[in-house]
Amino acid sequence: MTAPTLSPVSPNEPPPALWLRDNCPCERCRNPRNGQKLFQITELPAGLGIEAERDVRTPDGAPAREITWAPDGHRSVYPEAWLTAHRPGAGAGARDGGDGRTEAGKELWAAGRLRGVGIPEADWAAYSTEPAVRARALEQVLRLGFVLLRGVPREDRQVLDVARTFGFVRETNYGELFEVRVEADPNNLAFTGARITPHTDNPYRDPVPTLQLLHCLANAAVGGDSGLVDGFYAAALLREESPEDFAVLTRTPVPFAFRDARTELRAERPLIDVDPLGRIREIRFNNRSIGTLHAPAEELDAFYGAYRRFGELLLRPELQLDFRLAPGDCVIFDNTRLLHARTAFEESGDRHLQGTYADLDSLASTLAVLRRSSVETEAGR
Repeated sequence: MTAPTLSPVSPNEPPPALWLRDNCPCERCRNPRNGQKLFQITELPAGLGIEAERDVRTPDGAPAREITWAPDGHRSVYPEAWLTAHRPGAGAGARDGGDGRTEAGKELWAAGRLRGVGIPEADWAAYSTEPAVRARALEQVLRLGFVLLRGVPREDRQVLDVARTFGFVRETNYGELFEVRVEADPNNLAFTGARITPHTDNPYRDPVPTLQLLHCLANAAVGGDSGLVDGFYAAALLREESPEDFAVLTRTPVPFAFRDARTELRAERPLIDVDPLGRIREIRFNNRSIGTLHAPAEELDAFYGAYRRFGELLLRPELQLDFRLAPGDCVIFDNTRLLHARTAFEESGDRHLQGTYADLDSLASTLAVLRRSSVETEAGR
């Protein structure tokens, strides 16, 4: 028995036999309708090796490599295009953008850049009827962190219909939607006319809602302008300017909490979360919801120094994109990446937004299906 050579695809670094067998595409190994595996890793023979291999063609005529496995005689056919794309050390998969959730799969920005090229936006009439327009808008959310839909009907609960164009509403203790307006007995500062500094929502929730939508129904009050900050850009800047502070904020668990008469929520996460490769993956930053940290004094000093530095960085004018929502505008943004803010406004004025939460996985799924449909349409012409 020999190790697979799969020449000329990967002559210098043969793929591990177990990895290759685990990726067998045949109908005995994968459901042909959904691609899901039909075996457990423990069911593969011990001591896998190659009994024989040869060049073949797939049913559609593409070049491929056939492997006959020992000791069970199983046969696998791997298209050469697949072998090339997934050969060991090629940099594909988790080390090359991964699932698109980390900084590696994003285009980071400071406000000045977007002011120069214009903020990502789409007209609601086109977005709701043209798949290509919807796909471009959703791609902006994944790439830049947000998109602004213009001309969305100013109807009660319309924000829920917007969310359902790409996914599912995440219902919370605030309900399916929440009203952003002045309330007589608010359980959150968002429901007052107070200034709100850059923050992410619901850091006390596990899992945190990954998308937020805000639909403007009225905005005649003096003040109440909106702001967005790319938290990934800010965290990357902190890593560049003060690596130790960045490290402190990635390793220090922070207690977040929310409570009112009917709810008590808690979660403990770092302000900056990174993936196993050290790439920025999530920001949780909300001064209103941070609880009391319990750690040795030296660690508390280090954390608060880093926390303050990051907070000051987030307030730099060159990082914050300022804009005013007009009636009919609906902004969709990544709540694990972008921090949102608003200026104070006169509570006697008419300002009313409706908001809801959703999740990135459903948006990414909808975008992938739209892209797939576009490719299939083009191929059929």
